[in-house]
Amino acid sequence: MGKRVLVILGHPSDDSFCGALADAYVEAAKVSGAEVRQLRLGTIGFDPVLHDGYAKIQPLERGLLQAQADILWAEHLVFVYPIWWGGIPALMKGFFDRVLLPGFAFKYREGKAFPDKLLKGRTAHLLVTMDTPPWYYKWVYCMPGLHQMRKTTLAFCGIKPIRTLTFGPLLGSGLSQRDAWLKQTRHLAGLCAI
Repeated sequence: MGKRVLVILGHPSDDSFCGALADAYVEAAKVSGAEVRQLRLGTIGFDPVLHDGYAKIQPLERGLLQAQADILWAEHLVFVYPIWWGGIPALMKGFFDRVLLPGFAFKYREGKAFPDKLLKGRTAHLLVTMDTPPWYYKWVYCMPGLHQMRKTTLAFCGIKPIRTLTFGPLLGSGLSQRDAWLKQTRHLAGLCAI
């Protein structure tokens, strides 16, 4: 049995290039022997607002409970999302606010400045699209949407990001360029099952 892989599409629309990247990753990972589950945030129907912060427990919708079960099941997670306004989409941020809760993803202990990382032992790939040229996003904007994901979200919970692919500029890209990006994605997915 191959590695257990969860692919999370953070773009609200299935009919997007991010959706095509997610599909390509899923297909290639399955061919390589991985056991794959998918989560498409635009289809699970949840309130993305954490209304009272962590002061009050906000019951999780059925789709979010299943998402937590899938995250615990997975050995490797794949996040496919666009960069919008320099960061991750609001739907994806709301998903993290609602799902990566204290006691599930991290736990503070009295007398310790940093929490226990409750999702340790998992790895992640990030597949990120943008209209900005990736070099400009890196050197001028300093990659806020990548730092947020890799350091202050995933690593904070114990998930180790091992590879990030950035695709851009998506705006004006032709079919041959997009095919090359899909091929790159399939290659990366083939490596995840090992």
